[in-house]
Amino acid sequence: MKIKKAIGQTENSFFWGVIALVWQALFFYLPLSFLLTTSFVKHMPSSNVSYFSFDYYRALFQPVYGFIFLRSLIAASCTVLVTLSIAYPVAYYIAVKVKKWKSVLFALLIIPFWTNFLLLVYSWYFLLENDGIVNTFLLKLGVISTPLHLMNTTFAIYFGMFYCYLPFMLLPLYSSLEKFDPRLLEASADLGATFWQTFRTIIIPLTSSGIKTGAILVFVPAFGEFVIPALLGGDKTMYVGSVITHYFLTMRNVPLGSAFTCLAAIVLVIFLGCILRVTRSIFSGGKTHGS
Repeated sequence: MKIKKAIGQTENSFFWGVIALVWQALFFYLPLSFLLTTSFVKHMPSSNVSYFSFDYYRALFQPVYGFIFLRSLIAASCTVLVTLSIAYPVAYYIAVKVKKWKSVLFALLIIPFWTNFLLLVYSWYFLLENDGIVNTFLLKLGVISTPLHLMNTTFAIYFGMFYCYLPFMLLPLYSSLEKFDPRLLEASADLGATFWQTFRTIIIPLTSSGIKTGAILVFVPAFGEFVIPALLGGDKTMYVGSVITHYFLTMRNVPLGSAFTCLAAIVLVIFLGCILRVTRSIFSGGKTHGS
């Protein structure tokens, strides 16, 4: 009986594994293969001949694209740092300090983000415009005499990213901190460690998986963001997502857009690899020191 049950569990695992593999092949590997192929194939309409070429990649090796990559990396990095600095104390307080109403407080933080992403962005559009709620409130208080120019600025773009991607950092941090054993804090205090020593050598290393997961979940979409720069930034400053959208939807230049997308993916993977290597050494050093 046990053997049959084990065989049944193995068959179910294999079945769901095949479905996951097919899903991944259809919606990840196949589109990726299309992008790679398109970025290397150049078509000559006059002779109706297609051939392998690096021309699209050569066209992208210009300083302007380097600045676009750098701008997007800075925006994504700032988004990760700000959301981490906001989400960590909130998640720590709810997961470790709160005894009752923990689920209610967490739900109150998450419910506003169940709405559509575009609605979240548009909400800040009406808040930050010249006759929006923020300027109207400041004018009535007498803090300012003329409306502040908040829309179509880098400030609006960054602020929109901080707000929209905060749940992506909050969820994994809360999940990681909820598993944290509070008795470790008591043991650390009994040994004479200060709160910051405990935080640096015990709490941070033990929740490093949540920090890494949240950082990746925030960094990857923030690097390729195009909706927030278009709506809150007026589409005046080009980011990686803005360029991809421009090539695919405006210019209809699929090969060049594919090449830029592949190049952006390479830049993203290299940057994340470097960051993960640095953070791994920091966390491992913290664990060694703490032990």
